Amino acid sequence: MSAIMVYVTAADRDEALTIARAVIAERLAACANILPGVTSVFHWDGDIIEDTETVLILKSTPANLDRLTERVKSLHSYDCPCVVALPIEGGNRAFIDWIREETA
Repeated sequence: MSAIMVYVTAADRDEALTIARAVIAERLAACANILPGVTSVFHWDGDIIEDTETVLILKSTPANLDRLTERVKSLHSYDCPCVVALPIEGGNRAFIDWIREETA
């Protein structure tokens, strides 16, 4: 289907909005969903960390993934931000076409 969802965690809503606005303006992503108030539990520097984060879900294309990843990293406050892509295997063809048009 040649579209992807890119899952990103951010420190807070403001950081997620900053990233979303930039990648949408630069046409690296067609759409962003921001889900604040997620509890994350993870290992970091030998400790188990429990923290509140904001999830950012971006819709884009595989062709944009490398540039999108680098842009997110350049705007992000974390040393090693979560930026992972998941393929879109199906769904509303018109929506998927829209993603491709908006990021072309």
